[in-house]
Amino acid sequence: MQIQLVTLFNLKNQRSSLSPMKSLQVTCAIIEKDGKFFCTQRGYGPYKDFWEFPGGKLEPGETGEECIVREIREELKTEVRVVKYLGTAEHDYPEFHICLMAYLCEIVEGQLQLLEHEAARWVEKDKLDEVDWLPADRTIIEILKA
Repeated sequence: MQIQLVTLFNLKNQRSSLSPMKSLQVTCAIIEKDGKFFCTQRGYGPYKDFWEFPGGKLEPGETGEECIVREIREELKTEVRVVKYLGTAEHDYPEFHICLMAYLCEIVEGQLQLLEHEAARWVEKDKLDEVDWLPADRTIIEILKA
């Protein structure tokens, strides 16, 4: 009888530690100019120094298109227009699951000023593999190369 109680106790504790992984809905802007893509380097957090396409998390009630326009305005002081949806990347990081929606965008107004990122650069399509991308963004690279 004591063995059964220990087994039930252990199963209960295991289930509570297996809580569902946090899931994030995120957008990114693919801004292309003269055959090059604009990418930014993270300047904070556990993924500091990795490169990504600029963007951010959806707020409640916000569409992907609304989110990417807002995020680029907030992070880069630039107005963009969504040209088209390119695809979605799903990736499990150790801390969370990300659903990254990519949108091809064009600049309407502004100069892409870095307000949150450490660095930025324009990368040619054939050099995209040379950048140290965040894992979810690597999936977006494959969409761009296809």
